[in-house]
Amino acid sequence: MSERIIPHQGTLRLNEPMARYTSWRVGGPAERFYIPAGVADLSAFLQSLPAHEPVHFIGLGSNLLVRDGGVRGTVVLMHNVLTTLKIEDGLVYAEAGVTCAKLAKFSARQHRHGAEFMAGIPGTVGGALAMNAGCHGGETWNIVNKVTTVDLHGVVHQRDSSEFVASYRHVEMPAQEWFLAAWFALAEGNASEAEQKIKSLLAKRLETQPLNLPNAGSTFRNPPGDFAARLIEACGLKGHVIGGAQVSKKHANFIVNLGEATAADIEQLIDLMRDTVKQKMQVELQQEVRVIGEAVAGEMGS
Repeated sequence: MSERIIPHQGTLRLNEPMARYTSWRVGGPAERFYIPAGVADLSAFLQSLPAHEPVHFIGLGSNLLVRDGGVRGTVVLMHNVLTTLKIEDGLVYAEAGVTCAKLAKFSARQHRHGAEFMAGIPGTVGGALAMNAGCHGGETWNIVNKVTTVDLHGVVHQRDSSEFVASYRHVEMPAQEWFLAAWFALAEGNASEAEQKIKSLLAKRLETQPLNLPNAGSTFRNPPGDFAARLIEACGLKGHVIGGAQVSKKHANFIVNLGEATAADIEQLIDLMRDTVKQKMQVELQQEVRVIGEAVAGEMGS
């Protein structure tokens, strides 16, 4: 790994290992890895890229599998970069690098209700916006008022929430744009009630999810009227191991890294879960985890 400061003020690292930036703790190197110094710097950096440069934005890397062969092009890190969080014109304004848990707790302290569910989302605001993340009956885009995005040419846009079509764990948006920030419309309420709800949600998460081992959250979306975890467990896959990866014994829709897993191990397990549920239960599970990068020659994987 080498590092150099480029004229745009941010930090550019070459051949940066991605395992340190993903919650599964796996993944090969990114050809270029950029940590912007702010929105203006990010805009300038994107303008400087070659026209057909592949670009990937990441936050906490908590819904992401990077293959062992690494990532061609440029990866842009948003976590701990764009972190402004404030009340603005009666709305809660949060930049893309703010963690969802921090947004939930800040909103509660500001006597705002409606974002408590976000305490259970193990990612950043940018990632939550990109996939309409949700849990405990709440979804990100139900509380979004407007957003700012940046496109591949470095142009920053402010867009109303009505310009996006959000569905379960999916958002239709303009191609080659990434979220920079959002304004959330939350009802006024009692701070202690909101904080107590957050505590309850976090306790339930600790009780039901394998937070003691590296994981990426839910592997598959829940199919209509059912739960992916129930289907996977009904197929006898709970606890199944491939290499260093395991279908969690605590929650069958989670894959955990037992310590020495490769991305190939995890991807093979994802494929096995999907194929087995389709064969035995006649249900086609939709993957929630995003997969990027190249497989190492000879590795299995989809």
